[in-house]
Parts: sequence; C-alpha cells; structure tokens
Amino acid sequence: MTSLILASQSPFRRMLMDNAGLAFEIEAADLDERAIETALAAGNPTPPEIAQALAIEKAVNVARRNPGALVIGSDQTLSLEGRVFHKPADMAEAKTHLQAMSGRTHSLNCGIALVRNGETLWSHISIAHLTMRPLSGDFIDRHLARVGPRVLASVGAYQLEGEGVQLFERIDGDYFTILGLPLLPLLAKLRDLGAIDA
Repeated sequence: MTSLILASQSPFRRMLMDNAGLAFEIEAADLDERAIETALAAGNPTPPEIAQALAIEKAVNVARRNPGALVIGSDQTLSLEGRVFHKPADMAEAKTHLQAMSGRTHSLNCGIALVRNGETLWSHISIAHLTMRPLSGDFIDRHLARVGPRVLASVGAYQLEGEGVQLFERIDGDYFTILGLPLLPLLAKLRDLGAIDA
C-alpha cells in the first residue's frame, strides 16, 4: 500500500481518519494561506474555489518533501452572502462572527485533494449549508463564556460536535464536510487508487 499523509494538524480531520481505520502519517503544510488567498483574488474565485485551491496547495507543499507518498490536502472556507470568514483572532471577534451569522444561513465549503509527486490526482468540493437560529447578544456572551477559547479553533466560532449544536435550527449537508474532511468521496477515491483495501 502507498504511504498516506494527511497534510493537516487539525485534530478533527485526524479523528475522522483514525475512526475510519486508515493508516496514515501527519505532516502540516508550511504555507501562508492569506498570501495564497490574496494571490487568488485577482481571478475573483468563489469561496468553494478558494477552499479547493488551498487544499491543493497544502497537499503539493507536503508532497514535495515526501516523494512517492499520496498526500491528502483539505481546507475549508465559511461564506455568508459573499463574505468569507476566517478563524476569529479572539473572543471579541468570535462574538462578532456569531452575531453576523445569527438568524441566517451560511455555507461551509470544503475542498479536498490527493497529490503525489507534485501531480494533483483528484480534487473535490463539498458544501454544507447551516442555518443559525436567531441569537441574542446575552445568549452569545453566555455561550462563549461556557465554551471558552476552543471556539477560536473553528472558522465559524462554534464546534458542532459540542455545545455549538445549540446555535442551529437547520443543517443541510454532510457531517464530515462540516468537520473539514469530506470522508466518503475521499474513501471512494482512495479505493479507486488502490491506496486502501477495496
């Protein structure tokens, strides 16, 4: 079997792959994601296209250091009516994010790619749409106080696998996409490539 590397330090992506029984290594990409986004901006990409481009760049970056390995890159953008959100820098910004999403539907756009020896063998985009219930400022304050700085690890300032589920009234999409790794299409492609047991 081909050596498989996940180009991410995300504990959620690692958990999903561990739970699926995959044998893999982890090596984080060494990239300036904001600089890549700035370079992409001239082409006026959509939020899903940004996520896909970042996923490919991550995988290419790690594949350069690991000849012959099959590298998985994945990235996620959160978009709301054309605005792209990034991970909040602090709790004040986390509150601003939640206020902006309150009572509205946002999209989690997840790009994923498989790269070997610099060649992109496959890439895919998966999108989930999440509708947040209307939230009062007081509720947001109490929620953030309970959950604490863990929300800063998420682009949406929430963790759906924890108390963040209380923020929502509707979710349309794949749980794996929401956690940042569209696992079912990935597994299907790994089987096609002979990288895992079919």
